[in-house]
Amino acid sequence: MANFTKLSFKKGELNKKLADFFKGMMEKRVVDALLAPMKQPKRGVMQTLITDPSHVEAIDPFAPVVPVNGAKVASSITATPSGRKTAILLRSCEIRALVELGKLKLANFDDVLLVGIDCLGRYENLDFLSLQAQGETSESFIEKALAGDTKTDEVDISGACKICEFPVADNVDLRLCVIGAGTDSLYIESLTPKGDNALEAAGFSTGDTPSSRDAGVKQLVSARKTARDEEFAGYRESTHSFDELEDRLAACINCYNCRVACPVCYCKECVFVTDTFRHNADQYMGWADTFGTLKMPTDTMFYHLTRMSHMSLFCVGCGQCTSACPNSIDLMPVFRTAAQKTQGRFNYQAGRSHDEKQPLTVFENDELVEVTGQVK
Repeated sequence: MANFTKLSFKKGELNKKLADFFKGMMEKRVVDALLAPMKQPKRGVMQTLITDPSHVEAIDPFAPVVPVNGAKVASSITATPSGRKTAILLRSCEIRALVELGKLKLANFDDVLLVGIDCLGRYENLDFLSLQAQGETSESFIEKALAGDTKTDEVDISGACKICEFPVADNVDLRLCVIGAGTDSLYIESLTPKGDNALEAAGFSTGDTPSSRDAGVKQLVSARKTARDEEFAGYRESTHSFDELEDRLAACINCYNCRVACPVCYCKECVFVTDTFRHNADQYMGWADTFGTLKMPTDTMFYHLTRMSHMSLFCVGCGQCTSACPNSIDLMPVFRTAAQKTQGRFNYQAGRSHDEKQPLTVFENDELVEVTGQVK
């Protein structure tokens, strides 16, 4: 059954078309609020909560930048339900993170219309601002990305995006589709009864599926999986020991930016900002006496290993950890390669399903038999 609504637009009017769509949804009270990427008065694009339809004109959902993973923003406005119906626009990695936060009771979907987009990648924040100043638009980026060329003046999309095998957002009510849509249209796909009802209430009917969409999605996923496997193989080949891992993390200054930026680093109180890691002077002196020197700050390696053990089951590969590092440590492959092994061990995929229980939160009789020594 066809469940796509086609929106045609003239060159340069993609955002206007989307603004009209969501403005209409708000005016018809399909939703009371909208959380979406929006151009800011000064510069840049940030997730913005809009309750007045007159401000919707500035939204820019496909802007190739993600200053903050939207799952954390969505969590802050849904964890305690407001009773206001809210449409939330997110990319695939953000939605998958939000699904995991929902399982931890840190997000609630009762009053939410979840809208995903086809994600063709994002630039790092400063790179995006530079490209924006040079006239880069969402439309020009989409056109280049669909043609397989995202590099401009030595600036390219983030490493995390190049190996992300989830360009299409799942577990959503509506999806904004540009893959297979051509350069003068996009499709709005409904995937749930909630999405069907929203489109109907907004006065839209569904039509034919874009003919080249499935092939386009398959081709992009295949290319990214190939790039992912090459990246992982190269990383593992160069990181066989703790010494090699320590080399990669040597520039860490324990700023904890990666922890703050990570959408699934979920502990309400982090052990690394408690008294456990506020050591006394005599402890530092004792450790220094053992070897004659002590690198300061201490515990950098232990910090990353602890974080890895906490969230490798839930890593969605968004790459915000790399983006947040002030010393340009590429943390993304550290956590993604660990997550691939950990999630594969439990046959679990972060954000795959709202109903799939998180490992270690349920008891399975036959789980990890070769480790526990159970007799079958």
